[in-house]
Amino acid sequence: MAIQVSARFSIRSARAAVVALMLAACGGAAPGGASFAAEAVAVETVAEGLEQPWGLAFLPDGRMLVTEKPGRLRIVSKDGTLSPPVAGVPKVDDRRQGGLLGLALDPGFAENRLIYFSFSEPRGEEGNGTSVARARLVEAEGSAPRLEDLAVIFRQTPAVKSNHHFGSRLVFAPDGTLFVTLGERYVAKDMAQTLDNHLGKLVRINPDGSVPADNPFVGKEGAKPEIWSYGHRNIQGAAINPRTGKIWTVEHGAKGGDEINIPEPGKNYGWPVITWGVDYSGAKIGEGTHKEGMEQPIHYWNPSIATSGMTFYTGDLFPAWKGDVFVGGLASQLLAHVDVEGDTVVGWEPLLEDLGERIRDVVQGPDGALYLLTDNAEGRVLRVVPATAQK
Repeated sequence: MAIQVSARFSIRSARAAVVALMLAACGGAAPGGASFAAEAVAVETVAEGLEQPWGLAFLPDGRMLVTEKPGRLRIVSKDGTLSPPVAGVPKVDDRRQGGLLGLALDPGFAENRLIYFSFSEPRGEEGNGTSVARARLVEAEGSAPRLEDLAVIFRQTPAVKSNHHFGSRLVFAPDGTLFVTLGERYVAKDMAQTLDNHLGKLVRINPDGSVPADNPFVGKEGAKPEIWSYGHRNIQGAAINPRTGKIWTVEHGAKGGDEINIPEPGKNYGWPVITWGVDYSGAKIGEGTHKEGMEQPIHYWNPSIATSGMTFYTGDLFPAWKGDVFVGGLASQLLAHVDVEGDTVVGWEPLLEDLGERIRDVVQGPDGALYLLTDNAEGRVLRVVPATAQK
């Protein structure tokens, strides 16, 4: 795979990296076993000066809303200008993996201006936990943007004294319900297998935080009614498949065993009883890779790429990529292009490895480009386009 690098002016600062990435020529095998046609892309810096940006959502006018892990929410203009921090964000527990995390706009945002975000909420002596808040984004001429009518609509229980595995992606389903991904907090991994808690779960709630009547565990004694699926480790990426309307997720394994799943209601996805990874020490985890009554991922990575944000590509800028999935890689510092046919992963390839950046989120923009967040103390918003389309 040949990589070409050239310099160009950025959108903001008269400097940027343009990376022309030539993928494997026809017949070249990708890591997952599939072959990919050659595609040249350019990477442009849209905005910089963000501290560990975590979640990105496009506003109807093309501006971006971005969370910063230390607890700031910003509006990013089309020219890359950052707004002052949006006022009214609640206190977050910004330690290790905690902070201000996932982000979603209400499907009716253009009318109601409602946004949703997840955060690691400090809960006193009990520890902390993932919570979801809803608020109205207010912008008035002559004043800084702010949140009003803020309400916490969901709290993961129990709280845990841990700074790891908060999960935290938010995704609206076509029926208007909200999926929230939740980690098992690392120190409490066995609780991912029991239904009396929210640890290691994918939950589904209504926009006001109430429980949909058709959730799989509604009315089951000893089970949290918000639970959609369980046996997860730390889901940090989720997206709705536009073809089927079903949710897909990516979750971190330990040492190996990062997974793509299509979580079905009421199903058990195995952690920590089964996994395709091992402990960081090299020790075996659980009982192996399979067990009756536990689901298999549709794809897993070994070694891990440290998965994060996820999106399905539906745009026109990259016609050959339509229907495929893109996943951010953290420790691997790459963007994973996952070739999908129906509900089957037929292969994948690493992109943008030469950027040397942890990719925290990936979102398709209204212009059909892919937008990435780099997880860095001096984080950026990047735009990925065909090399022939660069500005």
